[in-house]
Amino acid sequence: MHLDVADAERPRIVIDMRQVTFMDSTGINILIAAYQAVTEVGGWLRLAGPIDSVQRVLQLVGVDDIIECHPTLHEALVT
Repeated sequence: MHLDVADAERPRIVIDMRQVTFMDSTGINILIAAYQAVTEVGGWLRLAGPIDSVQRVLQLVGVDDIIECHPTLHEALVT
């Protein structure tokens, strides 16, 4: 996966995680790479609605300390 935001002005990205049922190191690495790409150009990345098992993985590896996680898509879009 490659996220090209080089030409974007302050990209704002919300990833809807509601249908993600499994998260491993591959998914974690993709999220971290996307976060780095977006923040390097002054934007932000948020995660919305991860189910409990995925949220637990995000917490265990500390992704939720780096990337904002919101319980709902609506909250991720309006905050």
